[in-house]
Amino acid sequence: MSVWAIGDLQGCYDATQRLLERLRFDPAVDKLWFCGDLVNRGGQSLETLRLVHSLRANSVAVLGNHDLSLLAIGERTPDEQRKVNLDLQRIVLADDRDQLLTWLRTQELAHVDRELGWMMVHAGLAPKWTTTLAEKHAREVEKQLHGDGYRKLFRNMYGDKPNWSPQLGGYDRSRAIINVLTRMRYCTPRGRMAIEEKGGPGTQAQGLYPWYEVPGRAERDLKIVCGHWSTLGLMIGHGVHAIDTGAVWGGKLTALQLDTDELRIVQVAGRDVTPPG
Repeated sequence: MSVWAIGDLQGCYDATQRLLERLRFDPAVDKLWFCGDLVNRGGQSLETLRLVHSLRANSVAVLGNHDLSLLAIGERTPDEQRKVNLDLQRIVLADDRDQLLTWLRTQELAHVDRELGWMMVHAGLAPKWTTTLAEKHAREVEKQLHGDGYRKLFRNMYGDKPNWSPQLGGYDRSRAIINVLTRMRYCTPRGRMAIEEKGGPGTQAQGLYPWYEVPGRAERDLKIVCGHWSTLGLMIGHGVHAIDTGAVWGGKLTALQLDTDELRIVQVAGRDVTPPG
């Protein structure tokens, strides 16, 4: 048996199939952890979502920012849905859209396996969040996503503010939790996020730190695997394994084995495009 975490798929179906073949993935014994952003930009989002859905008995997935956007688009009118990019249109207008979107909405924002010793989130954690706090806050929002109030959450989840504070309530609190778990890259030691900063370390404004290097950050008792940050690339350090290696931008699609003390990484070529400058 092997447990593999896989970085952002972003609708790169062909690359995903190549990676599963390289892993010799056997659904009878192996398990997959998907780090979120299953869809968007890759041109094969419907096929990718169908593939991951077909593997649901042998996999877990956390929601990324693009997945949440797809779910929100799924609640709009057909006329509004036809205004989004064709990659997402193909999902929300597909015959099996309800099955796919209902399954996607019931996925987690943070997946924890304490026996294995790992936590998976899409983007990152707030500086003062322990893994226990991160899991608690993720469950708060998942309760809304999985319940009857998910449509109202989708209408209120967009926006860069407020920054996380334990005193927040209502949809401000939900939005801040979502932003941390699905959009975090840089922040200040007090937890103010700089969502507009998307480059690799060294390009950020003064006073900002990668979320996993913030001075005074909480001690964490689990290793963390995440995606979201393609310009960071493969980064292993500070107890964090960041594995979004830009498959959708012409980089690589990366898998990391979680059930071994050895560092085992498998990569395949991503989408055949010229990466951005």
